[in-house]
Amino acid sequence: MATGSISGSQGLSSGVWAQLQQQQAQRTADQAEQKARALRAQASDAQSTADRAQENARTLRVQSEQAQGEASGARMDLAAMRSMDTVQSQFNQWRAELASALGTAETSSPSVSTAATGSQPVLNADGQTTGTLLSVTA
Repeated sequence: MATGSISGSQGLSSGVWAQLQQQQAQRTADQAEQKARALRAQASDAQSTADRAQENARTLRVQSEQAQGEASGARMDLAAMRSMDTVQSQFNQWRAELASALGTAETSSPSVSTAATGSQPVLNADGQTTGTLLSVTA
């Protein structure tokens, strides 16, 4: 009968062994499933972070393009202002030259300077009296 007990206990131990192996396999499967869920959650978080970063990059690109447009406009405004300053400077120079030339003409021709104050005789290039200069400026 000892042989029957040994084979029965071997059958019992192999059944317990199989059950232990199944429990271990179940734990391994459960752990793998938990790890897969955690990795999916991390991947979802990473994707959300990447989406936000990409949207921020788009926003920064648009703001950069706007700033570049403003800088270009400011450079064009500056060039226009410099051009206007140059024209104004040339105009002032021409006006000064004209005033100087007219001032020289007034001092060399007494009839021009006296004509503005009243009706004085006007002299021609030969120094002859030709008439009276009238002021017509209002």
